[in-house]
Amino acid sequence: MPQSDGLLLRPPRHRVERRAIVWWVLRAALIPVPTALVLGVLDLLIPPARFVFGPLFLAVALPGLCYLIVMPLWRYRVHRWETTDQAVYTASGWLWQRRRVAPLSRIQTVDTVRGPLEQLFGLSGIKVTTASAAGALTIRGLDRGRAAELVEQLTSATQATPGDAT
Repeated sequence: MPQSDGLLLRPPRHRVERRAIVWWVLRAALIPVPTALVLGVLDLLIPPARFVFGPLFLAVALPGLCYLIVMPLWRYRVHRWETTDQAVYTASGWLWQRRRVAPLSRIQTVDTVRGPLEQLFGLSGIKVTTASAAGALTIRGLDRGRAAELVEQLTSATQATPGDAT
């Protein structure tokens, strides 16, 4: 397995909150559900145009339904995180899966990320910024309290870790 600064790139141990499944479903439903509803209503209200709206409805509704069923469960199986005395480990994605490790000595900032739907479900995320060209590590779908603890823990640990975060 690849290593970064002597750290083994391995699967992280902790899952995100189960509430993240509903959050992912609602977020993913924002485009296909209203689109399918509009097409379905048009199909019912304009009978001469059913040959257009019916197939369009099916073209949006069927893949959208499959996506809303499969994606959140699959993501829940993949999304993991872990922090140790040496690094932060993340695994994310569903079709394109990504595992990352950031040594504490490379961490520059640790931020809390929380959108409106996450707030509704008591979820939060953290964004760990490093000097890496690959960008920040993100852990989404954490319990709000756990995310706050994690930010505090990582901030303290990175301040106590020697290195210049570059």
